[in-house]
Amino acid sequence: MRKFIETIQNIWKIEDLRNRLLTTILFVLIYRFGSFIVLPGIDPTALTALKGQTAGGLMALLDMFSGGAFSNASVFALGIMPYISASIVVQLLTIAVPYFQKMQKEGESGRQKMNQITRYLTVAILLFQGPSYLVNLSVQMAQAGQSLAIGMNWFTISSTIILCAGSMFVMWLGERITDRGVGNGISFIILIGIIARFPGALVQEFSSRLNDVGGGLVVFVAEIIILLLVFAFAILLVQGTRKLPVQYAKRVMGNKQYGGVRQYIPLKVNAANVMPIIFAQAIMFIPIALAGFRADGSSWWVRTFMDNNSFGYNVVFAILIIAFTYFYTAIIINPVQMAENLKLNNGFIPGVKPGKKTAEYIDTIMSRITLPGSILLAIIAVLPAFARLFGVSMSFAQFFGGTSLLIMVGVILDTLQQIESHLLMRHYDGFFEGGMRIKGRSGAMAY
Repeated sequence: MRKFIETIQNIWKIEDLRNRLLTTILFVLIYRFGSFIVLPGIDPTALTALKGQTAGGLMALLDMFSGGAFSNASVFALGIMPYISASIVVQLLTIAVPYFQKMQKEGESGRQKMNQITRYLTVAILLFQGPSYLVNLSVQMAQAGQSLAIGMNWFTISSTIILCAGSMFVMWLGERITDRGVGNGISFIILIGIIARFPGALVQEFSSRLNDVGGGLVVFVAEIIILLLVFAFAILLVQGTRKLPVQYAKRVMGNKQYGGVRQYIPLKVNAANVMPIIFAQAIMFIPIALAGFRADGSSWWVRTFMDNNSFGYNVVFAILIIAFTYFYTAIIINPVQMAENLKLNNGFIPGVKPGKKTAEYIDTIMSRITLPGSILLAIIAVLPAFARLFGVSMSFAQFFGGTSLLIMVGVILDTLQQIESHLLMRHYDGFFEGGMRIKGRSGAMAY
């Protein structure tokens, strides 16, 4: 406790870090405030059916990502997921389209062009999802005895514009958190939405277990222990590394190397971190958008993929996570560039020839350690479905792994690492004694 208080005091002493934290808190408060601003012309008392619709299934997860804005019919109802979906498309285009491949190699200028294209695509997605959301809202409000005039009228046009502007404003808040706050802004926005739902889910589970006959409280304690164990396992998965030995020569004469120092390249078991699960989840939200955010009367496959506890949903979700893990690892880790850097710095992997052979060796090692990492990531992602089988409530089961837990672990560790780096630069101690350091998402692509 004393160490924690000292760390807080040291954080407050660093002016730049203090300003970044206060700026982040300010933007978070703006985001949370906007989540409760209802669209003009909507009666908040008529949203009971909409809140019931988002109480379970994939809609509950979508509402969690928006911080409850979806069920509140807020101006931020569409949240940040359209931007994530647009990012997926642009990232995939960098593999298939030469024009985007060229932009990716142009450095900062190319990155700015790709970000601009992502924003335009986000607006296009929002213009499609906005009317779909309003159609679903009209159906849900009809159950409360109220109706919305949905069609090519001023209400639909103005509400769609407001929803688009709200999501773009949330994206802007995320970018400002990245530039002037702490953490990766877009991921941090998603984290806030998840954390906002945790206290209510915990209280709801405690109340339901307390009313159970025969050991309900004991079951609740067991659930908390299991939750902590899964949380610890997720931390190990995020931080897990394999050290690749490298020999650096101090002096080179002819074909002989004299002296040198042995070091290690840390290769992460899950180099892509939480990005595969965020992108996979964004893909799984597509059926909701195509069905107008409703499963009523839809085909079998839409109903299946709107139920995040169904077998088909979890199998496809796991496969997407494994695929995106390999995809992002290939983007983040460039074996050819690593081999070239080793060669330029008089470094080599013992027993492996420099150049092409070194690149092939690093690629093989990354493929081997990425496979178990991606499988473990997929297992954690589908754990909420197993929690539901053991009677855990829908809202609380979402924290037994899945997208919620992994995003929480990844973003929290990354934020703590950035705060700790500011402390160490000013010669203050980190969060732990004995030289232990927090490992975040260094090297991973973040939003």
